[in-house]
Amino acid sequence: MPYTPSGFFCDRLIRERERRDGEGSLNKPVRFNSQEFSSLRQECLQKKTLFEDESFPATVESLGFKELGHKSNKVKNIVWKRPKEICENPQFIVEGASRTDICQGDLGDCWLLAAIACLTLNEKLLFRVVPQEQSFSEGYGGIFHFQFWRYGDWVDVVIDDRIPTLNNQLVFTKSAERNEFWSALLEKAYAKLHGSYEALKGGNTTEAMEDFTGGVTEFYELKEAPKELYKIMKKALDRGSLMGCSIDSLVPARFETRTLTGLVKGHAYSVTAVEEPSQQKDSKVRLVRLRNPWGQVEWNGPWSDNSKEWGVLSKSEKEKLQHQSAEDGEFWMSFEDFKKNYTKIEICNLTPDALEDDKIHKWTVSVNEGRWVRGCSAGGCRNYPDTFWTNPQYRLRLLEEDDDPEDNEVGCTFVVALMQKNRRKERKMGANLFTIGFAIYEVPKEMHGNKQHMQKDFFVLNSSKARCKSYINLREVTQRFRLSPGEYVIVPSTYEPHQEGEFILRVFSEKKNTSDFTWSVCVKFWLMCVCVCFLPPDKDLNTEGFSLESCRSMIALMDMDGTGRLNLQEFRHLWNKIKQWQGIFKHYNADQSGTINSYEMRNAVNDAGFRLNNQLYDIITMRYANENMNIDFDSFVSCLVRLEAIWLFCTVLDHCFDLFHAFELFSPT
Repeated sequence: MPYTPSGFFCDRLIRERERRDGEGSLNKPVRFNSQEFSSLRQECLQKKTLFEDESFPATVESLGFKELGHKSNKVKNIVWKRPKEICENPQFIVEGASRTDICQGDLGDCWLLAAIACLTLNEKLLFRVVPQEQSFSEGYGGIFHFQFWRYGDWVDVVIDDRIPTLNNQLVFTKSAERNEFWSALLEKAYAKLHGSYEALKGGNTTEAMEDFTGGVTEFYELKEAPKELYKIMKKALDRGSLMGCSIDSLVPARFETRTLTGLVKGHAYSVTAVEEPSQQKDSKVRLVRLRNPWGQVEWNGPWSDNSKEWGVLSKSEKEKLQHQSAEDGEFWMSFEDFKKNYTKIEICNLTPDALEDDKIHKWTVSVNEGRWVRGCSAGGCRNYPDTFWTNPQYRLRLLEEDDDPEDNEVGCTFVVALMQKNRRKERKMGANLFTIGFAIYEVPKEMHGNKQHMQKDFFVLNSSKARCKSYINLREVTQRFRLSPGEYVIVPSTYEPHQEGEFILRVFSEKKNTSDFTWSVCVKFWLMCVCVCFLPPDKDLNTEGFSLESCRSMIALMDMDGTGRLNLQEFRHLWNKIKQWQGIFKHYNADQSGTINSYEMRNAVNDAGFRLNNQLYDIITMRYANENMNIDFDSFVSCLVRLEAIWLFCTVLDHCFDLFHAFELFSPT
């Protein structure tokens, strides 16, 4: 009977979640670097000292690693100062946080600032990221904190208020009000989360939008935008979604350069409103309001601040649109001009926990964590059929059709979002974003409810039902789909095989769905044995035999009466096992090299009667494969001996111990 650990781990998974007691939720965020804001502030107040954050010190290391590193001339004259050293009467927030509080400095993080500007449109979202009751007067101890969504968990980040300055001016983000500092401190906390200020250089607005909300983002290329884009934008803003846009620049040297119309290429903008006011002839015009994070440089075409088009609107309509002529970086333009001038738009839809009030436009989200491991579960895209099937697989059950299907087409609408983790933070070590994507396959009805990992033949014989538009080197790849109710399998992957990395896969829908990992498991363990050859010579297997330790393991496996020896019946059982495993190994050792690769190992383990999940295969590969990701016969048998022993152990104890404890008992001390 094959050993299938799925149910075995479900209870442990529940126990692990209960043990966390809500840690990572909005009400109980994870303490970044184990720093707790209230206790640290209280300690500073008692000692009458100002907080100095040793985990993100006022040094070059916190500024950057290359352009802002030790060898850079840019950092020589930078001085870290507290707000009280920069101006008189510093304030955390002056007369409410608004879009004008965000003005870009000398760091290329317009993508972050555009997201912050969007955040100010919704106070509930803003004050979740920027906790209230922080100031430079009452309870001031030189310490502040901010909260971000980080790969499924909410994280509380503590900082001191020492900020980089040059000639007593803030180097990076600043407010239009010289004595207002919430936006500068928020930027510092976000820099700490990623390791340095320089790590924030370059990015997509969607990254920060999601880190502020826990939402999921959809991209639209405006040249290929759906006919109902205006309706989509209007609906998104009405339900609290954040929205950004940009104009691509094909020439890197022309990034962040002004056009004749006053727009900037290679630059991120916030979309802050979508309205359809009535003109004097009772006709309506579709308008979009945008903001430049620079706090200046605006569109100068139709519907710009001082254009003649405003003359056709009534005074009440102008007041409703909050029209004003000011060089503050914010401006209106027609929807048609918006589509002509901008390249893409990004809409961050909020998850159900994003807003406290009970709105009708709530979304449901399911989150799955995973990783690609070289030689085992990093199978690459569909172009690599021999390894594609080894990628992690996630089952998706669509249960309810849309209430108001568009174009009279029935089906279930959902968004799939694949996000790779930690690549920005690891940039200083040379890490770049992988090119990632996913495909969705329909599961045959006879296999519904069967969580077994789909094998190679399934993907060879079946085409995908849906897939992401393209593989791309972004932190997250997302796409909206509409499929009939049923069961599907989602396969996330890098474009090339053998690329190691962690990811989360989210399914985001307005109707109910369920999503889970095939043979979900919640513990990690290691196969701890050392094997070399002492088997009778076999030129096909390229081996000379088993080690003494391997022999002891086999004897322990078959020694049912506990004598430390094998009787004839026990030896016959062991011999049959070895011969069975030898036959399986020879089948996959078709080239007679004496080894099988890590992907063939998966099939071989399956043929031996073990149904494992990707995480177990990952561990087996890391333990038994050589530097070329190949496994010899001795390692293969040693692995199966351990698996067989653990299976027997768990069977005898009626699963009273979980697999983690079993491995502890079978591993050398």
